[in-house]
Amino acid sequence: MTDRKMGLQDGLTQYGDAGFSLFLRKAFIKAMGYTDGVLDRPIVGIVNTYSGYNACHRNVPDMIAAIKRGVMLSGGLPIDFPVISMHESFSSPTSMYLRNLMAMDAEEMIRAQPMQSVVLIGGCDKTVPALLMGAASANIPAILTVTGPMSTGSHKGERLGACTDCRGFWGKYRAGNIDDKEIAEINGKLAPTAGTCMVMGTASTMALTAEALGIMLPGGAAIPAVHADRLRHAEETGSEAVKLAISGRSPREILTPDAFSNALRVLHAVGGSTNGLIHLTAIAGRLGIKIDLEAFDKMGRETPVLVDLKPSGQHYMEDLHRAGGLAPILRELRHLLKRDAITVSGKTVGQIIEETTFWDGQEIVRPISNPIYPEGGIRVLRGNLAPDSAIIKQSSASPKFHRHTGRAVVFTSLADLAARIDSEDLDVNPDDVLVLANAGPKGAPGMPEAGYIPIPRKLARQGVNDMVRISDARMSGTAYGSIVLHICPEGAAGGPIGLIRNGDMITLDLEAGRIEHNVSDHELAHRRAEWAPPVHSNCDRGYTKLFLDTVGQADTGCDFDFLMATTLSGTAPEASTDGEVDHSLLLAAGGGAA
Repeated sequence: MTDRKMGLQDGLTQYGDAGFSLFLRKAFIKAMGYTDGVLDRPIVGIVNTYSGYNACHRNVPDMIAAIKRGVMLSGGLPIDFPVISMHESFSSPTSMYLRNLMAMDAEEMIRAQPMQSVVLIGGCDKTVPALLMGAASANIPAILTVTGPMSTGSHKGERLGACTDCRGFWGKYRAGNIDDKEIAEINGKLAPTAGTCMVMGTASTMALTAEALGIMLPGGAAIPAVHADRLRHAEETGSEAVKLAISGRSPREILTPDAFSNALRVLHAVGGSTNGLIHLTAIAGRLGIKIDLEAFDKMGRETPVLVDLKPSGQHYMEDLHRAGGLAPILRELRHLLKRDAITVSGKTVGQIIEETTFWDGQEIVRPISNPIYPEGGIRVLRGNLAPDSAIIKQSSASPKFHRHTGRAVVFTSLADLAARIDSEDLDVNPDDVLVLANAGPKGAPGMPEAGYIPIPRKLARQGVNDMVRISDARMSGTAYGSIVLHICPEGAAGGPIGLIRNGDMITLDLEAGRIEHNVSDHELAHRRAEWAPPVHSNCDRGYTKLFLDTVGQADTGCDFDFLMATTLSGTAPEASTDGEVDHSLLLAAGGGAA
């Protein structure tokens, strides 16, 4: 890579005189206090995602200091720069609406400024995929590190963690089992430290799958935000970024179809957030890699849930860190992984598995012969209600609803849901199917995490804690229940979910992978003839217009169509590493992490 330009010579501003461009650039950077000798070093950009709105990223300044230390000790020049920062709870209408904007910001600032490699600091849900989408498109050597999960709090001797326990206690409050005073007390204990949600929500899922992709140094996904190990990992990341700057190894050399196969395998095994599938699809789409949902679903048949973390299990991310983080998960999956995939460190996944050590007595990661759930965490559904696809987090669904037919109770929008869900006059029974339409990418807009439709208050007071719920929206990875999500096409794009009426019968069959609307074709044709798309206000300008005009559906990652690669470079996942896998033999080979 001797033809690569180092230091400030990279990507000169166009003044028509390259010598003057470099002269001017040096003049202004010297105002930051740099000497000429420093300016000749390889430049490592550091994406600064700190924000006063983002508690998940509260430790970013300390991480930047550690990354800079690693860069300088390895002979590079670290320069941090800001991009958009998003927190899930502080983004209106939803952070998903802004993910693509952050990806564009990251891509353009990485490309525009002189740097030979870049360190990406992600954390809260959409920041990791946005940064990886942008870095994949810019294709400048990149390495990811994350802010890490929060530590748990406690209430009356019970461990608490955002945000599975947020939802659990809020459900009890809605049901009248907790009063105003206690819910306020709990509110102050759910997020006691800096960092991301400490359950297997989207942030934890994306951290683990990013490490499985090979774009993060080993061991980084599960380190708590407040641990010294988090800063040590950041320093090592800075040092590795200098090596990347010199070698020129690009994201496209790391983020291959094999890498995505590994990440999707890990997504199943950790009982990861359903959002993870959308985000991995979007990152892959930037590289021309198609995520095959049928193959992903088949992968779930041979990949059980191994990690005992909420919401599918009982523990928290700090427990997974003590158990060894991703390492014991990879060890249990080793016969299913693409072990020749190259990682950002230059080592293969197989080498990393052989070199990592962890506590053999841990019980957070189950042996593959004794899983938390016998199949993968996510099931892909098809049917006349979801001709392109839908998904369900089967590992957190109630077994009694795995095959269920019920009467539809329909909400036609988020506003309709908010207005009627707690009405005493709502005609609803525990066996009914709650339906939310027009909450997808175009319908909401932004596909909010509204798929976790609350149990109607009058049923919650009766002790009902789960119902079949279906929507074209998303659900937080911290949520749980018998919830069908990401129905494609969405209602606002003319999808069949927009044709459901109150009283229609809906069938969910998890074993068959089906979601069906039990209404005649003749009746559906009549309804379709009367259908009209929802009308949005203030949608004729700016980012909203760009979003509505170009956003894709969930099965393509909800990216903007003009940002996706125009040619196909590969498909993921494949069923196994070495052809068809005999699952009985695999079970016999497991047990190394027990």
